[in-house]
Amino acid sequence: MEIRNIAIIAHVDHGKTTITDAIMQQTGAKGADESMDSDSIEKERGITIYAKNTVVFHKDTKINIVDTPGHADFGSEVERVLRSIDSVMLVVDAQEGPMPQTRFVLKKSLEIGHKPMVVINKIDKPAARLGEVEEEIYELFLDLGANDEQLDFPIIYSVGRDGIAKKKPEDESKDMTPLLDQIIDHVEPAKNDTESPLRLQPFSLAYDDFLGRLAVARIYEGVVKIGNVFVKSVDGEVRNKKIIKIFTFEGTARKEVEQAEAGDIVMIAGIDDIDIGETVCADQNAELLPNITVDEPTIALEFLVNDSPFAGKEGKFVTREQIRERLEKELEINVGLKVDFTGANFTVYGRGELHIAVLLENMRREGFEIQVSQPRVIIKEVDGKKQEPFEEMTISVPEEFSGAIIEKLGKRKGIMSNMQHENDGVRMTFEIPTRGVLGYRNEFIVDTKGMGILSSRFIEFRPYAGDVVRRAAGSMISGETGKALGFALYNLQNRGALYIGASTQVYEGQVIGNTSKGDEMTVNPIKGKQLTNMRSSGTDEAINLTPPITINIEKGLEIMTGDEYLEVTPESVRLRKMGLKEGDRVKAKRNK
Repeated sequence: MEIRNIAIIAHVDHGKTTITDAIMQQTGAKGADESMDSDSIEKERGITIYAKNTVVFHKDTKINIVDTPGHADFGSEVERVLRSIDSVMLVVDAQEGPMPQTRFVLKKSLEIGHKPMVVINKIDKPAARLGEVEEEIYELFLDLGANDEQLDFPIIYSVGRDGIAKKKPEDESKDMTPLLDQIIDHVEPAKNDTESPLRLQPFSLAYDDFLGRLAVARIYEGVVKIGNVFVKSVDGEVRNKKIIKIFTFEGTARKEVEQAEAGDIVMIAGIDDIDIGETVCADQNAELLPNITVDEPTIALEFLVNDSPFAGKEGKFVTREQIRERLEKELEINVGLKVDFTGANFTVYGRGELHIAVLLENMRREGFEIQVSQPRVIIKEVDGKKQEPFEEMTISVPEEFSGAIIEKLGKRKGIMSNMQHENDGVRMTFEIPTRGVLGYRNEFIVDTKGMGILSSRFIEFRPYAGDVVRRAAGSMISGETGKALGFALYNLQNRGALYIGASTQVYEGQVIGNTSKGDEMTVNPIKGKQLTNMRSSGTDEAINLTPPITINIEKGLEIMTGDEYLEVTPESVRLRKMGLKEGDRVKAKRNK
């Protein structure tokens, strides 16, 4: 049976997973209520976080489809997958056209030499611009240096939600058959070289409580069987290991097999220290397969044991050793993450705020209590000069908000490189230091009244851009421990926005809101009303509290300042000062 290996790549929310789900449903690979986004956080947020592969059968051909994340923070998931497949399906929204992450994933794919095929999705949108989007895609291919073969890409038009694909927009269609036919026609069959000795390369890792570390790998040559193999690392070191189980995929389910042939994608168990990009071979002297490289992290932050006054009240796992074990387990499968275990605290390096937020969200759901410091950008020294990561930020907003956006990003060292007027507003492109991007998304939502679209992608390290002006709000800090009362909060809400409601338990040093003046202010949120036994008609006025701003992990990482920790527990997310007592904070400021 012939095999086709293809990855679906696109910007976030352009419809990759919807198309994959429709293909799987129509080929009988899954039920109507199953989805490729199986993780609980993926379902809640409606985004793909982990690259996952599935298998469908069409016209006696086995098609391995890898669904990849569209968010820039999970770019490492895409990079490693692209090496292991033979072509890519680029999905583009018929209204939005190519977006930053479209450019990022397509660039990687063209560099490897893939010949992409294009799917223009959501053609049923009232504002769909098919002709213009086709032109934009062609220009994007030219910008990225595509050769003549790559420029000769086929286009399929689809409505992923309805499970329909067409070769021409005006064609009649009732299913995804035109897309599956195009995959078989356009993607070259995987080389089935079963005569050569075995060579396979892992491109993804998984973990099983019974089998330990699992590797998802592409077999390039030969046949893989249960038994002894050699594992060659990138630096040429050879280890003798044994494969104890081999799985292929049927839909998203694993199916245990005795052997698998070249061209297929399999999951192997038994090699406890296998890593992405290593070569597993039958011959000790076999040539190494090309290494899989992943872009380096751009932000870092400290993970600490929770030592707040409320520590240990909600979580099951609170010790340093338990946090260490959990981070080591995460490194087994999360390639974009790096952790330094040498210091008093654990320094975690990631690809962006969302990348770290998803890790923290998973940990709190598992019962961990943890504190993290403010994310900081990784600054490198090259030839004696400081360099920092820069990002390309694309913003689509109604025209009346564009002035405020340009002013704010100018203060954050953003330089506009492009501005286009479109039917529904303005699309602007900025090049901006990552320091300027951190903490901006919430401000952007407020400035555009929720009507803007913001996306960014890492470009490169460039010379340090100087100081960045961040938000001007200060912190409102509780000076007492106890239950916050409505009477006290009613008087405090005029001084700024509150993060807590009435009857919330607070402790000394907890940040309970922000102050509009930009100064720190220590307040008493547990102060009650002085009662007397004198009656008067004008003494009691109704207390109307403004609903508080809810702090979640992402919002907390954005708004926290350098002298604060974000406390994450299974039930709560709180901001607190590093020095809980006011005297400690005054001393720390003096010593700066």
